[in-house]
Amino acid sequence: MERKRYPQNREDRPRQDQKYRWGIAHIYSSYNDTIIHITDITGCETISKASGGMMVKAHRLESSPTAAMAAAKKIAEELREKGINALHVKVRAPGGHNGPLSPGPGAQAAVRALSRAGLRIGSIEDVTATPHDTCRKKHLRRGRRV
Repeated sequence: MERKRYPQNREDRPRQDQKYRWGIAHIYSSYNDTIIHITDITGCETISKASGGMMVKAHRLESSPTAAMAAAKKIAEELREKGINALHVKVRAPGGHNGPLSPGPGAQAAVRALSRAGLRIGSIEDVTATPHDTCRKKHLRRGRRV
């Protein structure tokens, strides 16, 4: 059995030293909409943004995985034009003391579509806002109740 030899000329070698230009994908996914916002690595400069509502006509479909995938494909095309080929992903749900802590149905579909479009995914982080204190109770009674 013959061993495979590593290609000697430079063009035939796999690219391991490929330079990545990083960006941050902020994905806000609720049960009403999915918003994808791409910034540079500092988080200050907006590069591109799209939402599920921009992709579909019916309001009930804004949060669907199909709309999120279409928004992610549109974003991936714009990123390719601007030279960004790698992303860190930050997923956020509505959170807080009223909303659920789990993201909507479009979050996972958006990350998968960005990855399939040829973008390198560095890290996926959940940045859902959670209260660090107890919330004010509803309808507090006033005065002394015995």
